[in-house]
Amino acid sequence: MNWDQLEGKWKQVKGSVKQQWGKLTDDDLDYMAGKRDSFVGRLQERYGIAREEAQKQADAWLKAQRETGAAVG
Repeated sequence: MNWDQLEGKWKQVKGSVKQQWGKLTDDDLDYMAGKRDSFVGRLQERYGIAREEAQKQADAWLKAQRETGAAVG
């Protein structure tokens, strides 16, 4: 699973994203739509973290989803 594949399965994984990052609104999730740059930008904005940290968290989340076979498998 990569970010391109995630876009196609976004509706299935939105709940997992919301569970991981509770500060994200439904509008944020709709805006992000599985696109990595949008995802990272919203994490930065909502959590006040550096872009590098937001990228690290987003990639770690995707890796965990892949490893657990959660909805994105």
